[in-house]
Amino acid sequence: MPRVSFASVRAGKALTVTLTVAAAVAVPVAQARAVGSPAVVVAPSGGNWVFRDGDGRQVTLRGFNVSGSAKLQENGLLPFRSTADAARSAQAMRDLTGANAVRFLISWEGVQPAPDRIDQSYLDKAIQQITAFTDRGFRVLLDYHQDLYSSHLFNSGSWYTGDGAPDWVIKAGNYPEESCGICLVWGQNMQTNTAVRQAAHDFWHDRTLTTASGPVGVQDAFLAQASAAMTYLRQKLPAQAFGDIVGVDPFNEPFDGGLDGQTGLDWEKTYLLPFYQRFRTAMDDAGWADKTAFVEPLVFWNTGFFEQGGLSSAGPLGTRMAFNSHYYDGARITVDPTPAGDGTYDTAMNEIRQRATDLRTAPLVSEFGNRLSGTGSDRTPWMVRAMYQAMDYGVAGRNWWDSAASGGPVLSGTQWHWDVYSGNHHELMNGNPDKVQTAGDGWNGEDFSVVNTDTAGNAALRLDPRVLDRLYPSAVAGDALAFAYEDLAPDGAGRRQAWLTVPSSLPNLAALVQDRQYGVLVWRGTSGGAATELHLPRSFAPAGTTVVSDLGTVTGVPSSGAVKVADETGSTTAHRLVLTAPAGIHVALVVNTASGTPVTADQRAAATTELASWRTRLFPAG
Repeated sequence: MPRVSFASVRAGKALTVTLTVAAAVAVPVAQARAVGSPAVVVAPSGGNWVFRDGDGRQVTLRGFNVSGSAKLQENGLLPFRSTADAARSAQAMRDLTGANAVRFLISWEGVQPAPDRIDQSYLDKAIQQITAFTDRGFRVLLDYHQDLYSSHLFNSGSWYTGDGAPDWVIKAGNYPEESCGICLVWGQNMQTNTAVRQAAHDFWHDRTLTTASGPVGVQDAFLAQASAAMTYLRQKLPAQAFGDIVGVDPFNEPFDGGLDGQTGLDWEKTYLLPFYQRFRTAMDDAGWADKTAFVEPLVFWNTGFFEQGGLSSAGPLGTRMAFNSHYYDGARITVDPTPAGDGTYDTAMNEIRQRATDLRTAPLVSEFGNRLSGTGSDRTPWMVRAMYQAMDYGVAGRNWWDSAASGGPVLSGTQWHWDVYSGNHHELMNGNPDKVQTAGDGWNGEDFSVVNTDTAGNAALRLDPRVLDRLYPSAVAGDALAFAYEDLAPDGAGRRQAWLTVPSSLPNLAALVQDRQYGVLVWRGTSGGAATELHLPRSFAPAGTTVVSDLGTVTGVPSSGAVKVADETGSTTAHRLVLTAPAGIHVALVVNTASGTPVTADQRAAATTELASWRTRLFPAG
């Protein structure tokens, strides 16, 4: 069997970690797409930083995490139980939501089940599942996932469990009996569970552990296996699939385990940032130099409770790292009974925008969402709607038409999460056959998956498709100056309310979009090159879609011309709007006019004139 050696430096002394790669399992690799997505990199856009593809277009990544099932032993610590399940899931996600990106979870425990062994069989299965997505037009963010450091810290009767570090790490650490005390949510273990905190503290301090293969620094071991895994993935993934991997999230939701008398910001500079720099070097050495490290700050930096960190004193991250934040409404998840509405999450998402700008890099919101059952779940539709609204633009919808230029860049994001096994698990919690978890996510009582599998075996959305299948600018040729979308999604009680309201000073536009889904994109185009593209939700049938733009105004979008419709890559049911424009500032209003009073040519002409005047007033050329 091949062997791979990695040298690392710990406490000023060279330390060599030798890893044996297990025998491969022969699984046919899915056929790569003939034409693929260009690479995605961090690049400037005005005073901000954004993601751009190989054609220089500003890219918005939108999709889901696949999936929390990677935390479960029943799934072999992978998102899917089979390649076929991954392919069905990818197809459904592409068709039902128009998602173009996934955050793909893997586990340290899955990659390195023993201190001297990399499980090639595990990586082969991951390759098959990743390729199921890249074959269908997805870009993939690989995520090294952990929660509460490791499931092996928890005893068989515990109320909680974790995921991440393998059993041999925990045994070598010789940690005390775990106990959270009086914990209302599992995340409190990070604050009160001595075993969890000591294990995390050891990782950040690279404690030397005595294993069956000899002494090893625990962080050194993690970096060595990550290097081995990334090297193997680069070698074995089809070239097209590897090209569609945008980068790696090195460590999900980092928590300190003890600040050693420092502030969170100082702790990040002392421990977290150096780890990310080491991981960045590991990526380069493994052949991932052109891919981005999506680095997270301390987990509680923006939850509303134990705020610490946020990387704000880390200095510029540069374009080879992206600012990768999560956002959960900690107050509404626990104690705040109020509903969300127009503009609820502007402050939170603008903080993420600003933090990325300060760090001179692009932002990603790689987790957000809310529970789909239980207490408070009736508020979930508008909570998630409001999160997407604030990622689209950072001002309240009622003010957008008067202040569109201040809405900030569109945020990329992957919602938590997409689990086709939702409600159909069989997970022995902490290995206990008397604590079989079947409901929800099968993990710590959570139920966040926006999808499950119906009785016919098809993926079925559990949240209103108007929330999940959204108009968004997937690729902008030039710079996006403003974007907004009105989805008209109802709340948990079925109440419908427009948030993106057109002022009375624009009567023709107001009449055209009244009681209709619609979106607006303003962008500064560049000459030549690829076109601007927006995902069209399934509710926007091409024949019933009206586009009002300086490029052309139509009801019923044709399949050719400056304003046209095309299939989404990897889907025969989802569509994209393709806008071909010369250099200059352009605007496009996209309205779902499939129902209601038919739109007349005179209405379109009046709306075109009004939209052009609005664009000139808010976005003058020059």
